[in-house]
Amino acid sequence: MSTSVMENLVTTRDRLLKEIGSISYEILNKKPDSDTWSIGQVCHHLYLTESVFTQAIIYGHNKVNGKKADPKPIQVTAVRTQKIKAPDIVVPEDGPWELQQIKERLNHSRNIFLEFYNQIEDKSVLAEKSTKHPLFGYLPLNQWVDLIYLHEERHIEQIKELKSSL
Repeated sequence: MSTSVMENLVTTRDRLLKEIGSISYEILNKKPDSDTWSIGQVCHHLYLTESVFTQAIIYGHNKVNGKKADPKPIQVTAVRTQKIKAPDIVVPEDGPWELQQIKERLNHSRNIFLEFYNQIEDKSVLAEKSTKHPLFGYLPLNQWVDLIYLHEERHIEQIKELKSSL
């Protein structure tokens, strides 16, 4: 993995764990209103998303006649001013959530991703193959990897907002 990608994955995950590290069960599960996710739900969404992204990367990597796609402006994902509706497959369960349970799931999804990713000898192949993303259409696999931490950055900001409003 390129140093910058690995650094971004590690730094972003560390920031997430620091944000949720000392919150109470009550705050983890409290929803500001019926249309807003709790912090626990946001974290469950991150777990589900990383799991789905990993499956998509594996699928695209294993396709024999994989389609090459042009890079997309995925940095928009980290911007909280643009609302993005989560696809049903990554909508979190209601909970309630335990902090340890959330941390274990996040650790599990990251380990599954890294287990696959670290087996790819030539990472440049990820720029040559793609699979369809619900927001961006066909997206190069290396950008799917970047989306893992960009998406997490987006939701770290959401968690900060939730903490300040609760």
